[in-house]
Amino acid sequence: MATYNAIAATTEAMRRYLKEAPHPEFPQLDVDVYQSSDFSKAAPAGGRISLFLYRIGVNTARRNLGTRHGEDGHTRYRPSLPVDLFYLVSVWGLSVDFQHRLLGWCMRTLEDAPNLPASMLNRLQSTAVFHRNETVDLVCDPLSLQDLALLWELTKEHTPLSTSYVARMIALDSDITVGEGALVQTRAFEMRVPEDETVLERRGILS
Repeated sequence: MATYNAIAATTEAMRRYLKEAPHPEFPQLDVDVYQSSDFSKAAPAGGRISLFLYRIGVNTARRNLGTRHGEDGHTRYRPSLPVDLFYLVSVWGLSVDFQHRLLGWCMRTLEDAPNLPASMLNRLQSTAVFHRNETVDLVCDPLSLQDLALLWELTKEHTPLSTSYVARMIALDSDITVGEGALVQTRAFEMRVPEDETVLERRGILS
């Protein structure tokens, strides 16, 4: 489980991982987080990898999570919200050959770290965002036609060489506690009182 800062922490962990991974063939490589207006930037001579969070969706496979217990083991909180983060990972360079080689390195590097541990996710955060036993699964996920059309429209003047990844099942915790009712002391059941036998005889139920 994680706080609401988990989205920003996951994005920053991905950026730092790619930036710090060994890349002797690309010594001047930049790794940046993009917003839509950044796609008009010129490609640097040393190459760049951009991470663009283009969609966030609720994970429907585990939408109905139960209440969460606090660290004390007694306090209960409202269910966490499980979300999936969809990233467009793009490469930028001055030549097609450079872009192809950079994308190959990027995909191989991300595949080598399919799980981002809490130590990496919390590394640059002022306070811990993820619990120490949490991880984030990172999976290469093909774009749907709808998402592809949307991104083409967004980047039609400077469409980069790209692939897409999804960070799965990031549970955003709630700070709202769930109260517990008092323990049940007694149980009372309403019983139907039988009708008078004479009435039943008139109705032909009793003979």
